[in-house]
Amino acid sequence: MRCPFCAFDDSQVKDSRPTEDSTSIRRRRQCSSCGARFTTFERVQLREVTIVKSGTLGEERREAFDRSKLEHSVSLACRKRGVTQERIDQLISGIQRQVETAGEPEIPSAKIGELVMDGLKQIDSVAYIRFASVYRDFSEARDFEEFASTVQEAAKD
Repeated sequence: MRCPFCAFDDSQVKDSRPTEDSTSIRRRRQCSSCGARFTTFERVQLREVTIVKSGTLGEERREAFDRSKLEHSVSLACRKRGVTQERIDQLISGIQRQVETAGEPEIPSAKIGELVMDGLKQIDSVAYIRFASVYRDFSEARDFEEFASTVQEAAKD
């Protein structure tokens, strides 16, 4: 593993342990050259999955599934909401498992967006609305009001 501080190619594992949700291994490493310590995470990847993104003119783009992009989007939606990083990691791991075990080599980005919205709906209604505002491309305050009222109605049921 390359050192993030000096870019030396060799480091030693000093400690390994599973994460809280047992979906990855946390490793503490020490660089053999500069002695700096850093943490890495090792996760199981069942298969390569390609995400199919739809463009504005109907064209499609394809790119490899990237957990970090998903994690960034969910973290932004949950920012300052009191949602723990552990809960975000559990949501992301669950979505990643669903995507990898779906058996399809390609998955539409819309499907992943719906999985994220379903997960956020269970965790935090404000994070759910924040994510939906970007995902569904809200353009006016009225869009927020209408969506928020549907969330409130669903919460009453």
